[in-house]
Amino acid sequence: MELNVSVLGFGDNVVDIYEHISTMYPGGNAVNFAVAAKQLGCCRSAYMGYFGSDAAGEHVIASLEEEGVELVKCKQLLGPNGAARVSVVDGDRVFLGSNEGGIRGETSFVLDRFDLAYIREFDVVHTGNYCFTERQLPKIREAGVPISFDFSDDSSEQYYDEIAPLVDFAFMSCSELTEEETCEQLKRVVARGPRYANATRGAEGAIGYDGQRFYRQAPKPVEHFVDTMAAGDTFLTGFVVMWFALTKDGVEGAERIERALDFAATAAARACGTEGSWGHGAPIN
Repeated sequence: MELNVSVLGFGDNVVDIYEHISTMYPGGNAVNFAVAAKQLGCCRSAYMGYFGSDAAGEHVIASLEEEGVELVKCKQLLGPNGAARVSVVDGDRVFLGSNEGGIRGETSFVLDRFDLAYIREFDVVHTGNYCFTERQLPKIREAGVPISFDFSDDSSEQYYDEIAPLVDFAFMSCSELTEEETCEQLKRVVARGPRYANATRGAEGAIGYDGQRFYRQAPKPVEHFVDTMAAGDTFLTGFVVMWFALTKDGVEGAERIERALDFAATAAARACGTEGSWGHGAPIN
């Protein structure tokens, strides 16, 4: 399927180091978004962020190039790439620690007029709470480009207060909450400004809210299960890209949300059959 949608992932890239098999895989929320969008058929998918100068950074760059993701606005800085230590327990990925983004965590993004001109070429920008991009969101919003944001499962209410008014699509993980608690959280988030909020709940599926009604999406069957790494990232990517594809086709309202959720669930199920976030494993010396 080819989608007439152009997207930009802005922020984090890492290597996920699977210690139990001594293998590293490229990943990171913004990178996963860009790759998933390309694999799902977007006509243009780009990533903008900072890479380290070590072997990990080189591996992420090479892997993104192989996937056909546009990297023209990236920079490679002297220092370690972002890295996270990971294990897999009963198919679920378990994070063991990280280097806090490596050199990326030490170097602030500052978007200039030329960056913003580039950003205006895209239908949507996606970033998240591990991307160190919060201070740049007002610039992107002023540029008139919709923002998708992943709050993950560990954002504070104060963080929601600060960031939710700046974004159009808010995603979060609520696996530890009951369905009732999840719905209340979605209502609180949308009340802050986003036009749509979505919570993934693991095996319980997903719940979305547009300020008027709730939408429930059951998970799709996985043909060959490997692990859950990046399933949530792929779900939100599927939703966002299909939302914009349907919008360009004149589909709106409940039908747009329901079709985007179904597409997202199918994409997430496929992601569960892939090693790491999107493959490209490399041995750790």
